[in-house]
Amino acid sequence: MTGVSKRFGATHALRNVALDVNAGEVLALIGENGAGKSTLMKVLSGAVPPDSGSMQISGQPYAPRSPHAARLAGVAMIYQELNLAPDLSVEDNIMLGQETGRWGILRRDLQRQRVREVLNRLGHPELQPDTLVDRLSVGAQQLVEIARALVMETRIIVFDEPTSSLARHDVERLFAVVARLKETGIGIVYISHFLDEVREICDHYTVLRDGCAVGSGSLEKVSESEIVALMVGRSVDELFPSVPHTPGDVVLSLGRLSGSAVPTDVTLDLRRGEILGVAGLVGAGRTELLRCIFGLDPVKTGTVKVGQFAPRRRPSHMIAAGLGLVSEDRKGEGLAQSRSIADNMTYSRLQPYRTVGFLNLRRRRQAVSQWMRKLKIKAQSQEQAIENLSGGNQQKVAIARVLHQDADVLLLDEPTRGIDVGTKAEIYRLMGESAAAGKAILFVSSYLTELLAVCDRVAVMSRGRVCEVRPANNWTEETAMAVAVAGESI
Repeated sequence: MTGVSKRFGATHALRNVALDVNAGEVLALIGENGAGKSTLMKVLSGAVPPDSGSMQISGQPYAPRSPHAARLAGVAMIYQELNLAPDLSVEDNIMLGQETGRWGILRRDLQRQRVREVLNRLGHPELQPDTLVDRLSVGAQQLVEIARALVMETRIIVFDEPTSSLARHDVERLFAVVARLKETGIGIVYISHFLDEVREICDHYTVLRDGCAVGSGSLEKVSESEIVALMVGRSVDELFPSVPHTPGDVVLSLGRLSGSAVPTDVTLDLRRGEILGVAGLVGAGRTELLRCIFGLDPVKTGTVKVGQFAPRRRPSHMIAAGLGLVSEDRKGEGLAQSRSIADNMTYSRLQPYRTVGFLNLRRRRQAVSQWMRKLKIKAQSQEQAIENLSGGNQQKVAIARVLHQDADVLLLDEPTRGIDVGTKAEIYRLMGESAAAGKAILFVSSYLTELLAVCDRVAVMSRGRVCEVRPANNWTEETAMAVAVAGESI
C-alpha cells in the first residue's frame, strides 16, 4: 500500500500511509483507537475506496471495488466480532457464498472434502463439518472463520483484535494456527492492543497515529516504551497511573449470593474508596456476578445490600440506589449504537434537565461538553452517533454515563477490553480519581497485570465461587492463575 489517504468530511482518517506485508510474515499494525487502523484495513479489504494512493499484490495492481472482489483477489478479514451464521453447520458457514454445486444442486460430497482439507490444514481435524456453530466455543468459532478464508486460496489475512474474547488455551491454539499459516507463505496483518501478544507472534510492526504511519521496523530492535511513545506521540511514564485513595465503610455487601447457574454462594464486601478486582478464567461467573448484583440476571438465593438497604432486584431500583454498570458487551447492551453521545451519556439520569415535562437541551449540552472534555472523548460533536466512534471513545462514553449518573458503586466489566494503552491509562486514572472521591469500584478483568497494578484487593473466582480475596500486592499472576485453575485457595 502506497500513499493511501482517506477523508470523511472534515476528518482525515488516513494521510499518505504506506504499508508492506511480506509473504510468510506476521506484521503488527499498532495504534490508538481512532488512529486509522480500521479505515486502512477497510481500504485493503475493499469495504472503503481510498481517496488517493495505490495497492499491489505480488507486483500486480490491486483496487477492489467490494469485499467480495477483495476475497476473490486473496484478501480476507477476520473481525473481532465474528461474522458467522450460528444456526448453520460448520460446513455451511465455511462454504457460505462459495458453495460447490451444479444446476442449483449442492455437491455435499465435494464440499465436505474441501472443508475437511482446510480443517486439516489448520491442524484441527476434530472439528466436525455437521456441527452447528452455536454449539462451539468462541475459539472454535474463530477457527471456522479462518477456515472460511482459506477455502478461497487466501494470500493475505487480517486479524482484528482476535484474542479479545478468548480464554488463554484458545489464544495458544490461535497462535499455533497463525504459525501454520505463516509457514505456508500467507502474509498476515495482526491488529492488537496487547503488546505482549505482538511480541510473541509478530515479526515486524507499523504504528499509526492520527491517520499517519509514524514508525515501522523489526520488533527485535524496538522496546515496548518506544512503541507506546510512537502510538501516543509522547513518552508515557506511567501505564498504570496511581491516584492515592483510602478505603472506608462497606457500601456494597453480598451475602451468599447465588444465581440460576452462576455465581454460587458468593459473600463479598466492597468499601467506599476501594477498587476491588475480580479475576478468573472464562466461564468462572464474573460477568454473571455483576449482572446478578445489578438486577439483570435472576438471583436464586442470597442478598445484595447497598449500605443497610436491600433494593428490589431490578436495574431501575439499583440505579436509584446508586449503582452503575459498564457492560463488557458495549455494542450489544452497553450503549445505544444509533443514538448520540449526549443521549447515551444522560439516559440513566435525565432529572437535572427536566423542566415541566420537557428536556432543557441547552443545560444538557453544557453538562455533556464538560464530561467530554474531562474524559477527552474525540468526536465531531456530542450529537455524533455512537456507532461512528472508535472503540476507545465508545468505552469512554460508557464510563462517562455512570460517572454522570453519579453512581456510588461502579460495576466495571472488562472496561479496557479492545482499547489502546493510552486510553487504558486514562481509564485507570479515572478509576483512581473516582475511588479518591469516595466511590466504590468492582472491577472485572481478564488481564491480570492491570488488576494487580490498579486494585486494592483482588478476588479470584472459579466455577462460580469466590475462592480467595487478598490485597493485590499479596498476589502474583502465577498464584492468581493457579487458584483460578485449581478452584481453591493455595
